[in-house]
Amino acid sequence: MNLLRIRDFALVASTASLLAACATTAPIQQTAAPLINPVDAMRYAAPLNEKFPVAPIDVAKVDPQYLRQIVDFPTSEPPGTVVVDTTNRFLYLVQEDGKALRYGVGVGKEGLEFKGTANIALKREWPRWTPTQDMIKREPERYAQWSGGMEGGAENPLGPRALYLFKDGKDTLFRIHGTTQPETIGTAVSSGCIRLMNQDVIDLYGRVPQGANVVVL
Repeated sequence: MNLLRIRDFALVASTASLLAACATTAPIQQTAAPLINPVDAMRYAAPLNEKFPVAPIDVAKVDPQYLRQIVDFPTSEPPGTVVVDTTNRFLYLVQEDGKALRYGVGVGKEGLEFKGTANIALKREWPRWTPTQDMIKREPERYAQWSGGMEGGAENPLGPRALYLFKDGKDTLFRIHGTTQPETIGTAVSSGCIRLMNQDVIDLYGRVPQGANVVVL
């Protein structure tokens, strides 16, 4: 092999070595699917024996803090009281020993939300919904068609359950209810009411008796 060919071979080898040094040699890492707690998956599956279908919730798409869970909750409120933290988007059902069952909620837009104390005067399964006159005035194109009310059902915005908040014997027109838009949990988008995922409002409905006290912070 003559000297020129030896030099060419060395140049090719050197170039290949440099290119290899710039190449990615580490294995490509794939993003792992989020771990799903089977208990949560079961809690948010489609419930059985409902009058109308209730869609399952994909818990992998829900911020874990908004899933139903037992948490520490020191409070002077007695067990059985419902406490709604509108700032942090949580509803607490006070338990014994400084604990509470916490649910994620959606709340009213600024200026539309209810604050104060009330009690649950009425409970309804698959409730009828009628927008308030204020709602119709604000968004007639959206609500005027339902001025006569909408029967309960899978498309009803109150969902499968509603708890009606009264104060001093008068209807506040605010409700704790389900939603056809579970993606709004954790946000402030409703017309003032407190919304839960449908599986959560069904659970809460079964735990809270008529007459229970509600504190909305």
